[in-house]
Amino acid sequence: MTAPLRLIIFDVDGTLVDSQGDIVAAMTHAFERADHPAPDHAAVLGIVGLSLDVAIPRLAPQLPETTHAVIVQSYKDAYMGLRAQSGVETSSPLYPHARDTLEALHAVPDNLLGVATGKSMRGLDKLLDGHGLRHLFVTRQVSDHHPSKPHPSMIETALAETGVAPENAVMIGDTSFDMEMARAAGVPGIGVSWGYHTPEALGAARMILSDFRDLPGALDQLWG
Repeated sequence: MTAPLRLIIFDVDGTLVDSQGDIVAAMTHAFERADHPAPDHAAVLGIVGLSLDVAIPRLAPQLPETTHAVIVQSYKDAYMGLRAQSGVETSSPLYPHARDTLEALHAVPDNLLGVATGKSMRGLDKLLDGHGLRHLFVTRQVSDHHPSKPHPSMIETALAETGVAPENAVMIGDTSFDMEMARAAGVPGIGVSWGYHTPEALGAARMILSDFRDLPGALDQLWG
């Protein structure tokens, strides 16, 4: 009997790469451009994973929509500028053992890899190309085409594109938004402890990993 295809979906910031330095710097710049005090480091990392049009109002609910829009665009410009200055590998380095684990999972014929991220497609493609990883992912879901996490649209579309049933898919992420999105889509979630939300915040996770190398074994445990 042929084994079913399995879809392994990854968040990006805080899961595959550590981009917090540029995220915080770009957010600080964007708020300063809007002549408003910048949120602190913890507050900024707390909204990573949300689409910018949702994240900025959470950080500054008292500001008008027109100012939110200015901050969003200033953030995008600053983030792209910072990455251009230092290069992707320095700006958003892969977490330890991420590359080897991704390549090992990709080498299994029944595995399909995907991405579900609050990044834009432009930002995601630049990051994946900078690390030479784009060929690994058969489905890439981004903020351009979906409501913000934790809405299940990204996962539902990835399932539809690949023809994989929810029980044969999994979401890997570092935030509560990732785990809540997985639950809303009827897909198990595996949390990671090295990202931007604390393990205690990942209550919807089926399990939480502290080392990327543990992921293949966790998937075997999940799917028997």
